[in-house]
Amino acid sequence: MIELGRGGLRKMTTRLGETVQYGLPLGDGEVAVNPLLGQSIRLEYQGAIHCSHCGRKTRKSFSQGYCYPCFSKLPECDICIMSPERCHHELGTCRDSAWGEQFCMTDHVVYLANSSGLKVGITRATQLPTRWLDQGATQGLPILRVATRQQSGLVEDLLRNQVGDRTNWRALLKGDAAPVDLIEARDRLLDVCAEGILALQQRFGLQAIQPLSEASVLDIRYPVLSYPSKVLSLDFEKTPQVEGTLLGIKGQYLILDTGVINIRKFSSYQVVASGHA
Repeated sequence: MIELGRGGLRKMTTRLGETVQYGLPLGDGEVAVNPLLGQSIRLEYQGAIHCSHCGRKTRKSFSQGYCYPCFSKLPECDICIMSPERCHHELGTCRDSAWGEQFCMTDHVVYLANSSGLKVGITRATQLPTRWLDQGATQGLPILRVATRQQSGLVEDLLRNQVGDRTNWRALLKGDAAPVDLIEARDRLLDVCAEGILALQQRFGLQAIQPLSEASVLDIRYPVLSYPSKVLSLDFEKTPQVEGTLLGIKGQYLILDTGVINIRKFSSYQVVASGHA
């Protein structure tokens, strides 16, 4: 094996194609992952984590790549990122009002996706289809355009009374979920939740929450040679050297014949990647 790259690990980049194309960012470089399918690769954790924001060394990674001080003060680590309906921007208590204006006070999309089964989710309008690729969804359909992140969170909270918002990662890595008629699921869901959606439109304005009735379903294929019958999770903290034959890439997971590893989970870990050029 030869060294392919080294440095701070970040979530894999994705590009939509006949199958999803992946890149593994390490430091200032990026390793193309798809060409490594079927080959032996090795990822060696160097025993150090450097905050993805300030660069300081930290013993533990918080919120996928931050040191604790940054985790405590950055707006992208605030509680409302995981629970958008708890946004407090209008109260004047946002950790960074300008950041909030740029990333939260902007169009968001409520969507249906099929990863390990039907789920509902939200993302900034500019983040589709990247959000689906990161989740390993094989189908995706935007169903509503919403004016702010908080409002999209309120809509999602309403819809998830009918449809789950979680992905079963083990099921995701055992194979593709059975196809779902997302158009039919959308129509049924919006009909069941029509009264609640109308109430939110009356609260925030009709234009704040608009159906995307003309949107079409996106089908997505991932570069996987074979799926494991039993999913074994690999962890740099327990196994600093992860090695095996690369059998596939799906979502943010590398599927090896020795187990699977969630790359995003280990953001900011200092890693050396080796393989065959």
